[in-house]
Amino acid sequence: GISAQIVPWNFPVSICARSLAPALAAGNAVIVKSPELTPLAITWIATACQRAGLPDGALSILCGTGPEVGAALAAHRDINQIVFTGSVPTGRAILHAAAERAVPCVMELGGKSAAVVFDDADLDQLMDSIHWGIFFNAGQVCSAMSRLLVERSIYDELVERIAVFANGLKIGPGIDNNDITPVMSATQQTRVLHYCDQAKQQGATLITGGKKPAGQKGYFVEPTVFGNVSPDSDIFKQEVFGPVLAITPFDTEQQAWDLANATEYGLVAGIFSSNINRCLRGTKLLRAGQVFVNEWYAGGVETPFGGTGLSGFGREKGQEALYSYVQTKNIAIKIG
Repeated sequence: GISAQIVPWNFPVSICARSLAPALAAGNAVIVKSPELTPLAITWIATACQRAGLPDGALSILCGTGPEVGAALAAHRDINQIVFTGSVPTGRAILHAAAERAVPCVMELGGKSAAVVFDDADLDQLMDSIHWGIFFNAGQVCSAMSRLLVERSIYDELVERIAVFANGLKIGPGIDNNDITPVMSATQQTRVLHYCDQAKQQGATLITGGKKPAGQKGYFVEPTVFGNVSPDSDIFKQEVFGPVLAITPFDTEQQAWDLANATEYGLVAGIFSSNINRCLRGTKLLRAGQVFVNEWYAGGVETPFGGTGLSGFGREKGQEALYSYVQTKNIAIKIG
């Protein structure tokens, strides 16, 4: 049938490719609604498909705003399936439209993912994961390591190391190989800084960052680290989508799992420990679609990706992604 795919602005090419490829492989036609903030990226994919010999009509690109083009696409009577990556409110609106015609959906709605760090973890290895987990792409990653749960015996040492590391990151345009690039827009910058101000008001300790960098033109936010973050605070529970790390100490293993699961999201989680038995226990107890052990973003396009709870449902990437683009038909024939 026809798969409608609504793509976000943060990784438009890769996110489009991961749903476009299995949809076409399964014999579907695809209509991609490009993100309004990064529309040109999807045209490159269209050009590549055309050069590769994809038949005309197998892929169509629509540009425009979500409330107009996206809403019309989701509600169209000829659409047989919807794939959406983006915010929870928009995902809910699309699900309401799909429910009118019982259209199946794949939903990836973000996360508030936690890394659990025990006192036997390799901290050098962890620092590399923190670098890529929360500061890459200015933290604008649905599966970002936005929460760090740290065993209390190493809490002070680790917070100090993270502060030194964050303060050493270079801020500037990504094309110049800087570490902290701008967030997408003025609206996004305001949103991130609002969460930083709110975190301070709700009792979190600002370790570093939390404001616009001096002397920088553009929508930059300093690499930001908060300590002693309460599980009741918004920055612990809500997706910020910026270079902001919330750190919370824990005392027992069970408390660590409980804190990791204490949000409505369930996209990814991580465990850092040299005790493999403890890691395996955690992989069973953590409520997330994928669990990384001793390396954030472990795996790749070969492994299934998706969430539970407010993070959505369905899987992208890996062999399991194909299941979203086919339907089983049982044909029974009496012979004789």
